[in-house]
Amino acid sequence: MSLSAPKFAHPLPLHHRSNGSPMSFNTSTPFLGSTQKLRFIAPIKLNARSNSTVVSVSDAVKNKNLKSATNLLITKEEGLLLYEDMILGRFFEDMCAQMYYRGKMFGFVHLYNGQEAVSTGFIKLLKKEDSVVSTYRDHVHSLSKGVPARAVMSELFGKATGCSRGQGGSMHMFSKEHNVIGGFAFIAEGIPIATGAAFSSKYRREVLKEADCDHVTLAFFGDGTCNNGQFYECLNMAALWKLPIVFVVENNLWAIGMSHLRSTSDPQIWKKGPAFGMPGVHVDGMDVLKVREVAKEAIERARRGEGPTLVECETYRFRGHSLADPDELRDPAEKAHYADRDPISALKKYMFENKLANEQELKAIEKKIDEVLEDAVEFADESPLPQRSQLLENVFADPKGFGIGPDGKYRCEDPKFTEGTAHV
Repeated sequence: MSLSAPKFAHPLPLHHRSNGSPMSFNTSTPFLGSTQKLRFIAPIKLNARSNSTVVSVSDAVKNKNLKSATNLLITKEEGLLLYEDMILGRFFEDMCAQMYYRGKMFGFVHLYNGQEAVSTGFIKLLKKEDSVVSTYRDHVHSLSKGVPARAVMSELFGKATGCSRGQGGSMHMFSKEHNVIGGFAFIAEGIPIATGAAFSSKYRREVLKEADCDHVTLAFFGDGTCNNGQFYECLNMAALWKLPIVFVVENNLWAIGMSHLRSTSDPQIWKKGPAFGMPGVHVDGMDVLKVREVAKEAIERARRGEGPTLVECETYRFRGHSLADPDELRDPAEKAHYADRDPISALKKYMFENKLANEQELKAIEKKIDEVLEDAVEFADESPLPQRSQLLENVFADPKGFGIGPDGKYRCEDPKFTEGTAHV
């Protein structure tokens, strides 16, 4: 398998100028009247355990291969795990499309087909205690983190057995048990939440002295989000406080129907990392093995307490923005180009070429996932709808102020409430 070099960037040294002349700082001068002295910190290196210049991932892999007798990037067990997780994501989303068009799901449903290498490449490296924050395209992130297919499908069906008790639907998956903090429908809405989760990990370790709290947070978002102010605010905060977080940009080249190239002044998102004092990385998001190599280093770096990393994964969605999108804006030639680079097909080819698996083993995985999804659909279909009394739970701190009437019963249990004629 040939690996093209992802790009790494670092902040310029503080005494560097683009014209080559040094900049001088009076480090004893208070800043804007502050009584605190200015402190200048050396630029971050991606691998702080070494004084050597950071190399691209492909070079790092090459160096590893020279020392390896097998020249393989993964073991057979790892390959089968990656394949199963990607098949689960792909087949699950295909099943969602079927159920949506059969009227089993309502509202907007955004599918992840084509982007599986990003979710699998990152999330399968996490510990259970690590956190994931997602977007409205969150089904597969939840599955990769271990949320059962039954719970995700039931949520999509709006059933009480769903991972958000049927109240979240497609865009709001949540699982306390698996540390899936949520899917967030508004773009950039989840990034401050993820930054807060990373701060919590750092606080628990450094202030509360929980020595075993080395938890890492992954924040997933798209290219369109990177034009939003919350993105920049959180990059600044994460770098300032050296938070254990990885910002994962799933750049699928389109923000709904707006081309990425038309919507930003500099389409190379990874460059924004160094501007805030953290490494920026660009990686082929259609290749799970490349994503995995970058993810390993970024996650380990965060776990060691060395701060955040911004990773731009260049990927592509194989369906429209949502199932309500006829997908007529993208060039058919562009779609065909990326379809030929299907991440699942690429992994399958690698495993065959390196004799890590045979057709029979992979077919067995696909059959297993088919059975899992048939069971998930049956379970979701037969599960009960949420009670109407659940409608206003977790909305008001004191539900008596609105949700419960003078008679002590939930107002939403009154048929007039849903008819819009109840007096509230």
